[in-house]
Parts: sequence; structure tokens; C-alpha cells
Amino acid sequence: MRNKVLIIDDAELNREMLTEILKKEYSVLSASDGQTGINLLAERENEICVVLLDLVMPGMDGFAVMKVMEQSGYLKHIPVLVISGETSVNIERECFDCGVTDFIRRPFDNELVLRRVRNMADLFRYRNGLEQQVESQTKTLKRQYEMICRQAKELAQRNEQITDILAEVVESRNLESGEHVKRVKTYTKILAEDLMKRYPEYRLTEEEVRIIESASAVHDIGKITIPDNILLKPGKLTNEEFECMKSHTVRGCEVLDHIEGVWDDRYKKYAYTICRHHHERFDGRGYPDQLVGDDIPIEAQIVSVADVYDALVSERCYKKAFTREQAFNMIMNGECGAFSPKLMDCFRNVRETMENVSQEKRELG
Repeated sequence: MRNKVLIIDDAELNREMLTEILKKEYSVLSASDGQTGINLLAERENEICVVLLDLVMPGMDGFAVMKVMEQSGYLKHIPVLVISGETSVNIERECFDCGVTDFIRRPFDNELVLRRVRNMADLFRYRNGLEQQVESQTKTLKRQYEMICRQAKELAQRNEQITDILAEVVESRNLESGEHVKRVKTYTKILAEDLMKRYPEYRLTEEEVRIIESASAVHDIGKITIPDNILLKPGKLTNEEFECMKSHTVRGCEVLDHIEGVWDDRYKKYAYTICRHHHERFDGRGYPDQLVGDDIPIEAQIVSVADVYDALVSERCYKKAFTREQAFNMIMNGECGAFSPKLMDCFRNVRETMENVSQEKRELG
């Protein structure tokens, strides 16, 4: 506890007079020169509540003491009261410029000195207490922030693990899909990153791009509800069979609705909209809701292009793979349905990157 007053004055009489004034309320330390005072500050820093300082002293004078106190950080939590016979306003101003808290001229009133010391000690005690409280709260907030970051990271990892598991379930049913889900995730990331840079009006962030990429893995989760004779049929589907196949968008959302307590709301929202709307088309001729234009969530639009591109360049049980050039032209020419002009601009811009990925995946496969 800070309950000591340090008097730094080369005049013994002054030190004795000040000690007599303060000893009823404070323990008093005294130094007859500046260097001794600095040494006492270094030794008893956490005990000293106020420094009473004379200006004119041999060797290290009062200004030199204040300079050392400022450099050592003492002035931040120990107030200095200068008691001097100096009458110059400029000297007084210079003292305050150096960080002095108060200034009293000799001759002084005993009660005035005691009150000034008491006020300064109480003020700095309160201020130091607030600073310690703020420091403690800051450390607590930092620990809480770090904990939240860890929890957010763990949640993100859990979200991705869930989507990967669901995607593996789809792949185990749909024998022709193979690495389809992984390729769609890669294409989705490429398109989303370019859209984020080129069209800021969509307000995509790096975090949202990451979530969209991960959530794209469940775009076909509804196919686990489609009968094998339709899902794996090598030939053309009948109208009735095609209607059943189209229902995988809605049925997939029903599957997601039954997964409770494992996803955060934002992640589930992206997964849900991607699952339901990745077959919508910009002109309203898609399904299941015939949404038009940007009424289609942008995350679903992105995954839609990624899904169609991979379907075209991949061999399926009902078709041979198109070349990458053919796939690009078919999408750009609207042969696979209408897509957003802005998204087509991005698709054109990242064409080479997507074609390289397609080639690498094919070689690895």
C-alpha cells in the first residue's frame, strides 16, 4: 500500500518542518539530494504515494529529478508537489511542463501543505486503482476473446466435418459422383473469391466465402432420398422420374432441418439456401421456386455454376464428359440455363484457373 511521502530537499530544516506536518497521517522518507531521492524511489516505488521536491539543490537539482522520474515512468503513478522559494511564473510553468502535479511557494501554510498532499495522494490512489481495474478487465476481456476465437474455430471445424460427412453419404449413394463434391467446393471458392473482389455490392467477406465453400458440399444431400432406380438410371429419365429427381432440392432441406444443435445459424442458412436453390436459374426457369435474378441467394448462384461446370466436364453414367472448352461455351451461351451476367463475368475471368483444377482433378482421379 502506498502510504509514504518522500521529501527531497537539501535543507535539513525544511525536511524537518515538512516531516512534522505530515507524520500524523503519513510515514515520511527524506533525501538530502536528488540522487538519494531517486535511489529511494527505485527501492520503495510501490510504497511512495507523494514526492515533495525542492528545485534548487547541489548536484542533481529538482528539474533533473523530474526528468529521471519521467523517464523511469514514476510520474505516471506518483504525484510530485514542488515546494520552492521561486517566484517566477515561468519557473512554475516549466515545472508543470515537466509533469509536476502541484506547486507551492515558500513561505507556506502548514495546513495547506497537508491538504495538498492528502488530495494528491487520494486522487492518484483512485486513478491508480482505476488503471489496475481497467488492466484487470482488459486481461479478462482478452482471455474471453481468445476463448471465443477458439470456440469459433472449433465450431467452424465441426460445421465442415458435418458437411463432409453428409457429402460422403451422398457419394456412397450416387456412384457416379465420386469426387464431385470436392471439385464443386474448389470451383465454388474460385468463383466466390473473384465475385467478392469484382462486385463489392454483394458484400461478401473472406469468412463468408469460406462458409459458402464448405456449405456447398451439401448441395446434393437430398439425393439420399431418391430411389436407386432413378438416381442411378443410365438412360434418360421420364417426366415422372425427373420430377422425383428435382425434389432432391426440397428433400435436402428437410434433411438439414432435422439436424439440430450442431450448426450455427449462419452456417445452416447458407447450407439451406444452397441446397434448395442451386438449380434455380436467373430467368426464373429453374426449380423448385422459379426465383428470378438476384432473388436467388448469391451463394446458391455461385454453387449452381460450379455444379453445372463439373457436371459437364465429368463423365456420368448417362453421358460422356465434354471438353473444358465445350463446357465453357455451353454455360456462356445459356445452354445450361440462364446465369447472372456478373457471375458469368467472373466465370470468364477465372476460366483458366477452373480448367487447370479440372485437369488436375482428372489426372489425380
